[in-house]
Amino acid sequence: MSDAAASPRRIGWRRSEPVEALVAREWLLTNGLGGYASGTVGGVPTRRFHGLLVAALPAPLGRTLMLNHVSETLLPGESAPIALGGLEGPDGIALPDALAEMTLENGRPVWRFESAGGRLVLEKRIVMTHRQNTVRVGYRLVAADRPARLVLTPAVSIRPHEGRVDLAPEPFRIERSGDGVELICEERLPRLRLLAQAAAPARWRPDDASIAVAYRTERARGYDWLGSLRRFAAIELDLALGFEAVFTASTEEWGGLREIDMGQAIRLEDERRQRLISQADPALRSGLGPELVLAADQFIIAPRVRPADEVRLAAQGDEAGTVIAGYPWFTDWGRDTMISLEGLTLVTGRHGEARSILHTFARHVRDGLIPNLFPEGETEGLYHTADATLWFFHALDRYEQRTGDRETRRFLLPKLCDIVERHLAGTRFGIGVDPKDGLLRQGADGYQLTWMDAKVGDWVVTPRRGKAVEINALFYNALMLLAGWLDEAPPGDEPAVPPAPGLRAEVVRAHAERLRASFNERFWNEATGCLFDVVDGEGVARDDASVRPNQLLAIALPHPVLDPARWPDVMRIVREQLATPFGLRSLAPGHPDFKPRYDGDLRARDAAYHQGTIWGWLLGPFVDAWLKTFPSDRPGARRVLDGLEQQLSAACVGTISEIYDAEPPFHARGCVAQAWSVAEVLRSLCATA
Repeated sequence: MSDAAASPRRIGWRRSEPVEALVAREWLLTNGLGGYASGTVGGVPTRRFHGLLVAALPAPLGRTLMLNHVSETLLPGESAPIALGGLEGPDGIALPDALAEMTLENGRPVWRFESAGGRLVLEKRIVMTHRQNTVRVGYRLVAADRPARLVLTPAVSIRPHEGRVDLAPEPFRIERSGDGVELICEERLPRLRLLAQAAAPARWRPDDASIAVAYRTERARGYDWLGSLRRFAAIELDLALGFEAVFTASTEEWGGLREIDMGQAIRLEDERRQRLISQADPALRSGLGPELVLAADQFIIAPRVRPADEVRLAAQGDEAGTVIAGYPWFTDWGRDTMISLEGLTLVTGRHGEARSILHTFARHVRDGLIPNLFPEGETEGLYHTADATLWFFHALDRYEQRTGDRETRRFLLPKLCDIVERHLAGTRFGIGVDPKDGLLRQGADGYQLTWMDAKVGDWVVTPRRGKAVEINALFYNALMLLAGWLDEAPPGDEPAVPPAPGLRAEVVRAHAERLRASFNERFWNEATGCLFDVVDGEGVARDDASVRPNQLLAIALPHPVLDPARWPDVMRIVREQLATPFGLRSLAPGHPDFKPRYDGDLRARDAAYHQGTIWGWLLGPFVDAWLKTFPSDRPGARRVLDGLEQQLSAACVGTISEIYDAEPPFHARGCVAQAWSVAEVLRSLCATA
């Protein structure tokens, strides 16, 4: 797969499709730092996060929207002007009527515009340079009977990417720099450098005006939605057949911007992307696999916002690495990273990055916990999670099984032992083993510690305090893994820091066996024919009989805690009540708290987040549990993924959304691109090949 013709190609929109899709479907490009460019297929910004350059800047800034929008007007000689994109203001929306097709070619968006009769055809493409806050937009006349002119009008409101849109744009001044300009804002922000190049020199003229913009998605989600952008220039570019005009925006230095042209930037990025596909598992080199390998690449980043991680890991011969949980608004989350590690990095052949990610999070272990998340622009994590650390054991095991590298685990063994010791003795947020039965309990006032973590103000929607089913399945798996690793520790070759005193393999295994016996006694619910979601919880009932997908982990993990005789019953209930073409419902229909749709304002959405809403990442545990329960039915497990083709064109083209409505037509919701959704589908494609 060495040339562009062999690259993955996906149709994002064609003229034969509904016009509404132009603002409903989105595209996304990322830069390997957490920065990105995104928008709708029709070029109309509908989210506060839409922009041509969202730069990943060091703490305390975080991701910053540096270039919001560029209006593009094509002047084809004596014919009427052609708008290539649009905006939505208080009085209505403008859409590009000349757009014939939008595609993803090798994961990058390409638009094809045609005038009436097809006498004039223009292609527009965008590329972001890897590990730089730089975006280039290229315009090429593919067919024309005469030269044309392109007028670009950039508009900005420089702010944090999640910042309010209804505030006045920050002031800035403009300085010329050779054939480009610089936007200079407050002192702590970098300069935004803009460069326009064509066959003839670009003509810049002042155009200072304010534009009112309505962000329809923000309005539907209950946020501030009416704002303004400031125009500051109009740029005229002459277009000639076969020549490409390029508009560049960057926070990098001028030297690098002028040394690489659009063609070189695309070739370099194509070579990088083709390497990613060629090194992936063979099962991912055809069909939908290459598209998803490129989708996975969007989430793997070097966290340049945390310089201390870079310095410390470089000193030990590694590079800092982490995973963006979802675009556009999530940062790096411990749970999402550990669940995603196998699908994003191991089946895709990115083993060095997997090791870096493990070391990055290991450096942040505190009181036996890895961070739940790193807030935007912060250097230290928040630790309110009961399961992320247990997923860390699972991720390390998957890394070792795929790579054969045992040194990473041996290096981390003291931390792993300390984690288990802390859990056995009790640590933050009420996380600790109940000495009465060996089960792991968790819970603290005002905290949501499991992956079902919606919270509005002081309202924890699904608190699940007590002994949660997947937490105990994960803890059992972690104990069994640690016992095996301690067994393998060669005599006389101790790690640099010895394990906790008395934490021997037989001790850890005894804790695991006690947990397993208690689990099978306490969690089985005869009334439903499946597992309780929480036992010894809060409230009158104490044991929560809600039918949820969390119980799958009692089967799906490498060391399943549930008695195999009960696997078929659990799978039957999950298939009948939770499984859909797009993932698993988070709660079975018929429950009083079941919500069929995820929409409305923040409170309404969070009330539905884990109360029926479909989660794509749960396809992974479902496939694992299927293959364990019905090992001869690999085709059945593969059919679980049948909705994948539709997903890749439904919302953000070429990737998979975070969540879906619980009932047909299963509208995509939440983040437009979610790491564990993509990762678990990639992993499942390999498992069912």
